[in-house]
Amino acid sequence: MRVLAISTPVSTHLTPLVPLLWALRSAGHELLVVGRDDVLGAAASAGLNAVGIGSRLDLDDLLIERLGGRRPLQSWGRPEREQLSNVGSLWMPQTVDVLPAYLELAREFGPDLIVSDPLEYISLIVGRTLDVPVVQQRWGVDPISDQTRPAAGTWFRRQLEELGLTELPRPAVMLDPCPPSLQLAGITPGAPMRYVPFNGNGPLPSWARGADGGRGARRRVAVSLGGRTLAYNGVPLMRAVLQGLGELPDTEVFATVEEEYRAALGTVPENVRLVDPVPLHLVFGSCDAVVHHGGSGTAMTATTFGLPQLVLPQLADQFWHADALAAAGAGISIQDAAEQEDPSRIRDAVAALLDEADYAKAAGRLSAEAASLPAPSRIVADLEELVRSRPARA
Repeated sequence: MRVLAISTPVSTHLTPLVPLLWALRSAGHELLVVGRDDVLGAAASAGLNAVGIGSRLDLDDLLIERLGGRRPLQSWGRPEREQLSNVGSLWMPQTVDVLPAYLELAREFGPDLIVSDPLEYISLIVGRTLDVPVVQQRWGVDPISDQTRPAAGTWFRRQLEELGLTELPRPAVMLDPCPPSLQLAGITPGAPMRYVPFNGNGPLPSWARGADGGRGARRRVAVSLGGRTLAYNGVPLMRAVLQGLGELPDTEVFATVEEEYRAALGTVPENVRLVDPVPLHLVFGSCDAVVHHGGSGTAMTATTFGLPQLVLPQLADQFWHADALAAAGAGISIQDAAEQEDPSRIRDAVAALLDEADYAKAAGRLSAEAASLPAPSRIVADLEELVRSRPARA
């Protein structure tokens, strides 16, 4: 098969698809990724061939301007689920502009199958135009994709009318890597697939090597607020988190913090190690708990490793990852902006995750449930059958 993978202009929207794309390549299928320049680095990191269409949008800069020097949670609070229909508004208008170029490339490539993330709607229009099945893959807990479809249909109204459609086509398959007991009830059903962590490329750090991951006898807690939280005025939040964790006995902490933020962060407790961003799947195996922002990549990777999680959500679907983990008993969620910056609140929450066995047991159950889902390599056979079973195109 010839497989065209299309991504929204956010690198972390592409990386969850990488294990499936690897599986397709390993099965002998030809693969090409297409997206804006924003995702080309992520594709290259995964060893995937890609074509860029459309200049960089730099969505982070647009959000920072809107935030006015505050964290998203401070500026906007927790959104209602209906408000998530606006998630694609930063890139959807520009997507309409480059749709003809996507169609031209797709015709040249001649795909038998299209794969995309759940907010990438060009894929559905290209698939209908070329009569090619489209497979979309969720990132994790998914309060968004059902909400954004009506808004996307509005953006693409003219293109849909030209195809004789009144609404966006639906994908032939929606793959769902979220453990069923963690997923939201009532959303469009998805086909289960195991989540295989891929958090980018990079070397295994020297401090994380060895049979015990370099941790020694102490407990280890990871702190990762994602690739953008610090840019969104998250330094005070990180400072409070590390101050709180500095009060935990017999506990080693590592926190992913880019060099550009370390001066503003100031002196950290003696038990804290600041590290450059690292592929989390390389280091989570040596951890006992994780503190993070609720991003799907971090939440799902920690779930795969069976780790209790303290979630400090900031925007969009992060709140629903936090809700689901807390409801499952595998995590604690702090969703008040002031409480998130209270070191004692952070300390007590992580102490509970480490000391109360029920959190680790619940996290272990989620990990086992995740591991029981079919691997991407098995899903490839289903996708091959999907393509074979379709009537031959004229």
